[in-house]
Amino acid sequence: MKQRLIERLERYVKIDTQADPHSQTTPSTKKQWDLINLLQDEIKDLNLEVEVDDKGYLMATLPSNTDKKVPTIGLLAHIDTSPDYNASNVKPLIVEKYDGEEIRLGDSEKVLSPKTFPQLKKVIGHTLMTTDGTSLLGADDKAGVTEIMEAIIYLMEHPEIKHGDIRFSFTPDEEIGRGPHHFDVERFNADFAYTLDGSLEGELQYESFNAASAVVEVNGVNVHPGSAKDVMVNANTLAMAFNDQLPSDEAPEHTEGYEGFYHLSDMSGTVEKATLQYIIRDHDKAQFERRKNHLLDIAKNLNHKYNNELISVTINDQYYNMGEKIKPLPELINIPEKVIQSLGMSPIIEPIRGGTDGSQLSYMGLPTPNLFTGGANFHGPFEYASIDVMEKAVHTIVGIVSEFEKQS
Repeated sequence: MKQRLIERLERYVKIDTQADPHSQTTPSTKKQWDLINLLQDEIKDLNLEVEVDDKGYLMATLPSNTDKKVPTIGLLAHIDTSPDYNASNVKPLIVEKYDGEEIRLGDSEKVLSPKTFPQLKKVIGHTLMTTDGTSLLGADDKAGVTEIMEAIIYLMEHPEIKHGDIRFSFTPDEEIGRGPHHFDVERFNADFAYTLDGSLEGELQYESFNAASAVVEVNGVNVHPGSAKDVMVNANTLAMAFNDQLPSDEAPEHTEGYEGFYHLSDMSGTVEKATLQYIIRDHDKAQFERRKNHLLDIAKNLNHKYNNELISVTINDQYYNMGEKIKPLPELINIPEKVIQSLGMSPIIEPIRGGTDGSQLSYMGLPTPNLFTGGANFHGPFEYASIDVMEKAVHTIVGIVSEFEKQS
């Protein structure tokens, strides 16, 4: 299976499917259709039912091979790659039996080092796929796409493994937060699903952040600096004063686990006008609301100080903690945990410190935990995938669908 995984992943990552957050279309880029169409053809070649809608959402079915009444399980992965780094002309490299030392990435000066990325120590002896240092790899989430395809093929090759109906879908634009926006849960017709969009071996995630974006607009008063005393209000300075009132230890670089944060993701400005863009994250819903209100209070207090409405804050919720929808269904976690252990792995059950399509899908009526893929260092030139862990991910999928059939 390893060679087939390598060949499939190589085929997929060489197709540029970078999403565009500034586009108003779905998919956000035409080039995402290149992989969508390829996947549709590959699934048709398996003689399976497959359909693609006009938004690029591919849905397919592996029919049940049991007489039992078994829940319909969904499998999901996204085909787009991050807009944050070059995704064109990807040249994947293979490292056989990784020895734990530094890996020079192609002809570039970049080095994949265990000193910088300690998780590399966990994949010593594995076959790795890396970049050549000039692009991201796209294992996020083409590793997940590869694993779902290989799991479907494995089940077809092994009819003795019994399972219910399996619905699987490949979707666009997850990297820009729009993955579920046009996903038709009713048409997908699964009782629950799993995204293959995690990272390290054994990851099983069912809790995510509550998430919001915030835009802070600051209006200054611009006059000639020679006559500015008691008249000028520098929007840049006021914007910095706003940010200074946020707790410095509640930023991404100082938090972990269940700890939430404020993240100043972008800023621009002149004396006359400045803009701060934040993302707000917290696993606890009440604390999430307090964080949002804190931004509003800072603006209110500064406006009062200047006796003028100089600062406005616009907050938009993005997604909520999917754990609230998944915890009432403990079998969605207990069965994967059992399967992961049976395959000789240690389950890593930790909250997701980021977004996943499951966060939105769970609130759309499709409870969707997240499983590991074997990729790491996503969204940049140091991204890599362990083919050995990918193989375990395939067997995890197979084990989950089989176990649900056995327990039905």
